[in-house]
Amino acid sequence: MKPRRKPSLLEAFIPVLGLGLFLVLALYAFNLEPHIPLVFGCVIAAMMALRLGYDWTDIRLSILQSVYRAVESIVIIHIVGMLIGTWISSGTIPAMVYYGLDLIEPKIFLVTGCIICAIVSFATGSSWTSSGTVGVALMGIASGLNINPALAAGMVISGAYFGDKLSPFSDSSNVAAATAETNLYSHVGSMVYTTLPSFCISLMIYAIVGLQSVYGEFDSTRVELIQNALINQFNIKPIVMIPAIFIFLAAIKKIHPIPSLFFGALLGGIWSIIFQNRSLEDVFLVLHFGYQSHTGIKVVDTLLTRGGFHSMMWTISLIIFALAFGGIMEKAKLTEVLLEGIIRKVKSIPGLIGTTIFTSILSDFILTDQYLSIIVPGRAYAFLYDQMHLDRRVLSRTLEDGATLWSPLCPWNGCGAYQAATLGVATFSYLPFAFFNLINPFLAIFMAYIGWGLFYNKNILEEVIEKEGLDL
Repeated sequence: MKPRRKPSLLEAFIPVLGLGLFLVLALYAFNLEPHIPLVFGCVIAAMMALRLGYDWTDIRLSILQSVYRAVESIVIIHIVGMLIGTWISSGTIPAMVYYGLDLIEPKIFLVTGCIICAIVSFATGSSWTSSGTVGVALMGIASGLNINPALAAGMVISGAYFGDKLSPFSDSSNVAAATAETNLYSHVGSMVYTTLPSFCISLMIYAIVGLQSVYGEFDSTRVELIQNALINQFNIKPIVMIPAIFIFLAAIKKIHPIPSLFFGALLGGIWSIIFQNRSLEDVFLVLHFGYQSHTGIKVVDTLLTRGGFHSMMWTISLIIFALAFGGIMEKAKLTEVLLEGIIRKVKSIPGLIGTTIFTSILSDFILTDQYLSIIVPGRAYAFLYDQMHLDRRVLSRTLEDGATLWSPLCPWNGCGAYQAATLGVATFSYLPFAFFNLINPFLAIFMAYIGWGLFYNKNILEEVIEKEGLDL
C-alpha cells in the first residue's frame, strides 16, 4: 500500500484552481450551471488524493461522510420547497406581499422599500425572488421619484438579503446550518445578534439619505397593478397568515424544523382548500411541482411561480457535489495545507471570526459561488471553533455574515451577475449603497471583540473542565 503523505502547497492548490477554471468556463463561456464543474472538481481532488497515497475506499468514505452530515438539512430543504408551494396556493405569501406594499410612503420610500423586500425574501426564502419581483417594481417607483438608481438598487439588495438571511426557508440558511452541523432554528436565532442591529443601522442611513433624495411625485400605478393581480387571484384576508404565525411560534418554541415545517406545509395545503377553493389534487400537485401563476402580469407570475418538492433538486444536487468536493479536500488534508498559514495566526475568538468572514468573502470572488463560499471555509474552520469551545451556530452565522452577504457584491459571482441584470444597475455601482451587506461583516467582527452574541458548546467545556481539573 502506497504510504500517505502531506500535500505540498502547489498540490493543495491544484484542485481549487481546476475547480475555479471549470466554473469560469461553464458559467461565463458556456452559460451553464455550476454542477458539472463541481463534478470535475471532485475528479481532480480525487486524483490528487490518490497521488498522495489515499485509495478509493478512503475517497469514497470521505464523500459519504461529508454528505451524510447534510442529510437532515437536505430533508428540510425538500420540505421547505413543499411549504413555499402550499403557502403561495393558500394565499399566505401573496397576503404578505399585498399588506407589505401598503407600507409604501414617498417620504420614507427607501426605508419602506427595504422592509418590503425583506418581508418578501423572508416569506419566500429567496433574495432573488424578492429583487426580481417587488424589487423591480420598486426600482420603477424610485425612477418616478428621481432617486438615484444605484441607491435604489442598494436598498433592494439590503432588504432582500436581510430577509433571505433570516429565513428558515432560505437555501443559504440551510446550507450554512448543514455545513456547520447545527440546528436550523439555532442558526437562525444566532444570526439575529449580528443581523438585526446591522439592518437597523442600515434603515437609519436610508432614512437620512432618503429625506434628501425624494424629489418627484409618487406613482402608485405599479403597486396597484401588483395588488390588484394578487387580490383577483387570491382570497386575501388576515386569517390566511395563520401558517406563517405557526412557523414563527414553532421557531420560538424550538420545535425541530422537520416536523414543524412539514406541519406548516400541510397547514398551507388545508388553508388552500378552505380559503382558496383548491382541490386535494391541486394541493398534491403544488406540494410536488410548486404553484404556477398565470395572471399574465410578468412581475406577479415571477413572484408566485415557485416552490414544490421538485424545485429544490437544483440546490440539493449542488450541495451534494460541493460537500463531496469538500470531503475529499478535507480527507486528503488539501484544505488544511491551503489554510494552515492562516490558521496558525488565529489565536483568539475575534481573530477566528474575522478570518472566517474574510475567507468566505474571498471565496465569493474566487470560487464565484455562494454555496461553495459557505461550505469550503465552513469545513476548513470547523475544528477551530471546537478548539475554542464555540457552539457551531457561531460558525454557521459567521459564514453567512461573510459569504451570503457579499455574494451579490461581486460582479462575476452568480448572485452579483443576477442582481445587476435584474435591477439594471452595475454591481460596483450599487455596492456603496448596499449598506446592510457592507455593515454586517464588520459589525459581526466588532461584536466578537466585545463578546456579544457568542455561544459556547457546553459539552466541550465540561470535557475541558473535567480534563484540566478546573473548579468553576
